[in-house]
Amino acid sequence: MRRRLIFAAIGTACTAASPPAPALDGRWLTADRKGEVTISRCGGEVLCGWITRVLDSGQGVPSSDVRNPDARLRSRPILGLPVLTGFRPGTGEWTGGRAYDPKTGSSYRARLARNGDGSLRVTGCVLFVCLAQRWTRIR
Repeated sequence: MRRRLIFAAIGTACTAASPPAPALDGRWLTADRKGEVTISRCGGEVLCGWITRVLDSGQGVPSSDVRNPDARLRSRPILGLPVLTGFRPGTGEWTGGRAYDPKTGSSYRARLARNGDGSLRVTGCVLFVCLAQRWTRIR
């Protein structure tokens, strides 16, 4: 019984010392500067992000989700498209979510974290290979 109390106290102390996941709500400019994504709560503690502005213009820029692997979803408009889903607060970052890339129609396991300069690091992973992008906050 005494051991359990000691381990419980250690676990509580470690949890209390961990920094909480930073607030990420707001508008973010994507790394390629071609879109704006608005991040906000989408249920309880969960964060999601939607395309709220398309900054890319010209011929060949699709207005719908034409590369989606699910043919039924290819007519969804790009504007309002969910690109970040299911992120939960972790220790210093948001984890357990998915990032969707409408340019390729691919979805990735992902995590979100604030960089020291206030920008957002969006890290997507396939198997054990992870790549990060730097998004900037729109004021």
